[in-house]
Amino acid sequence: MQPLEFSNGTVFSEGRHIYTISAAPGHRVYGERTPVVDGKEYREWNPNRSKLAAYIANGGKVLPIGKCSNVLYLGASSGTTPSHVSDMASEGKVYCVEFAPRMFRELVGNCSPRPNMMPILADATKPSEYQFVVGSADVVYEDVAQKNQADILADNMEVFGARYGMVAVKARSEDVAEAPKAVFRRAEERLKERGMRILDARSLEPFEDSHEMIVVEKA
Repeated sequence: MQPLEFSNGTVFSEGRHIYTISAAPGHRVYGERTPVVDGKEYREWNPNRSKLAAYIANGGKVLPIGKCSNVLYLGASSGTTPSHVSDMASEGKVYCVEFAPRMFRELVGNCSPRPNMMPILADATKPSEYQFVVGSADVVYEDVAQKNQADILADNMEVFGARYGMVAVKARSEDVAEAPKAVFRRAEERLKERGMRILDARSLEPFEDSHEMIVVEKA
């Protein structure tokens, strides 16, 4: 397996397959393959099940999550992608915010073997609800399917002092009638208005329809 060009040193490729080094060997989250190479357990990362993996599979090169990063993950769902973020930030923390109680129950179970993953039942549009738990973050990652996705990211970055942000913009959640490209451009412009510099903006098709990953740095 050869490492991709990411500084965290935990994302690897083998042909078209993507892997992270498991931070919790022996534990699968969604039935993923876990080959062992040179004594290390790797977890195959399915881009059809993860927008962040789709971004990497589509050539995304800006991944500001390092080994010691504290990551605020908004819209953690059951914890599939957050578990791979947990692998990358193996010496940091991954604060997993999820609003839906049913998904939160699954998230709690997936966090249990991973001491660096912290499940938080809260609304991502109200960072004051979990500010006392998180304190600060280096990176905010957002996968929240609702309106004003750019502002949700910017608000959380400001509250938690994050330098970097990633948001998987779902066009249909912003406006079902408007062309996705117009939605994406508006989200990018809004992030610039909020003091962000766009580091990368990349379609997630064919893995995710009408989605774009935007990576930003606080200017």
